[in-house]
Amino acid sequence: MDATRSMGLISSKMKGAVAAAETMVVALLNLIVLVCLGMSLMMFVERMYLGVAICFVKLFGRKPEKRYKWVPIKDDIEFGNSTYPMILELVEVECAKWEKKGINIKYEYRGNRNGYKAGALRDGMKLSYAKQCDYVAIFDADFQPQPDFLWRTIPFLVNNSQLALVQARWKFVNADECLMTRMQEISLDYHFIVEQEVGSSMYSFFGFNGTAGVWRISAINEAGGWKDRTTVEDMDLAIRATLQGWKFLYLHNLQVKNELPSTLKAYRYQQHRWCCGPANLFRKMFVEIITNKKVCLWKKIHVIYSFFFVRKVVAHFNTFVFYCIVLPSTVLVPQIVVPKWGSLYLPFIITILNVLASPRSLHLLVFWIVFENTMSLHRTKATIIGLIEGSRVNEWIVTQKLGDPLKGKIDNNKPHNKPRFIRIRNRIHMLELVVGLYLFFCGCFDLLLGTKRFFIFLHIQAFAFFIMAFGYVGTFIPNSY
Repeated sequence: MDATRSMGLISSKMKGAVAAAETMVVALLNLIVLVCLGMSLMMFVERMYLGVAICFVKLFGRKPEKRYKWVPIKDDIEFGNSTYPMILELVEVECAKWEKKGINIKYEYRGNRNGYKAGALRDGMKLSYAKQCDYVAIFDADFQPQPDFLWRTIPFLVNNSQLALVQARWKFVNADECLMTRMQEISLDYHFIVEQEVGSSMYSFFGFNGTAGVWRISAINEAGGWKDRTTVEDMDLAIRATLQGWKFLYLHNLQVKNELPSTLKAYRYQQHRWCCGPANLFRKMFVEIITNKKVCLWKKIHVIYSFFFVRKVVAHFNTFVFYCIVLPSTVLVPQIVVPKWGSLYLPFIITILNVLASPRSLHLLVFWIVFENTMSLHRTKATIIGLIEGSRVNEWIVTQKLGDPLKGKIDNNKPHNKPRFIRIRNRIHMLELVVGLYLFFCGCFDLLLGTKRFFIFLHIQAFAFFIMAFGYVGTFIPNSY
């Protein structure tokens, strides 16, 4: 009898402990659901505001030439280069120096990578001929500006002393190379067509894209120059310049051709830098923005809440936590109820508003959704590293762009130098694999035992995570692993 009674007590205590644990799990999940719904509302309000603002700008907004004074620069045929130091003269002088050393090529080379791109720009601005200039045009190696680029940008800076930056739009030459480049085009089209246009028209502020732009050198110097404290030196300079009261102008109709990363490895490195850097910059500059006395409260709110918090932090966290963790968990814990407006209506509207900026890709809507959800894991991890200043916070790996010449030289029959198991290990992304298995399990559970009817979405998303985990995305180059 004593043994039976003891077993009964143990059994009842175990049931009580399980019930208590279940109650805690349900309470925790309910709290996370509320937080995610709050973040979804933030993203919805942000997208709706941007949608209304861009419609207003397109319908009633004035063109850049009407908002700012624009007088075309006339070429001085009589005096030519004797009046103004021209770029060709500077190149000729530099070439002459190298020709004396037997080199028939012109470029500036640093013997180190200190400061990465910010360090290179900072050192470049120290050159004697750079100190004699008023403006600096910046292009990454894969960018192809049109011959009239400076003719269309410099007049804004010459005739409007309050302007620090004129930014052009990116145009992607390899958007149709593979499905991954099409997905990138959708996201970046929204960034340029909506976010940059609204920022320029409504606030005279937006994040410098790091290339295809012309800066006023005095504005760079006043803002403190190029700093290498984060991996987003372009955004860092833009924030500091706007806090000094400078204005920015975005030219939507001025497009500069460039190339998207077409390999998954290159794209992941780029996204780590683009997500980790802004989060780390937000951490470093939050107090500086709050205490700044030169800009109005409205612009401070825009920079802190909209530019940084919603777009650089909330968007990544909510996409991954809500759609890849919380919603699938409701299949396993039926006590959790997510309202339809949060799980269906808001995401649908946000997605449609995003894809409308790239109408030629509307038929790829489902692919874009699962691709963005899958990439949200990598972006969320990078954002966390930036916020806590983790070990990879200042990791800078140059984004590989293949280009047509390099693609033609790829030899898939070339023997691998690395052992097979090393190549397989380098190619598999374990976090994506684990999340894919979790989603697949939730989908199977819902199909066999559940009532949520999420299994179609869960299995599609799981399949996308598996594809990402094994690296079957983008242009595949066997010899790169």
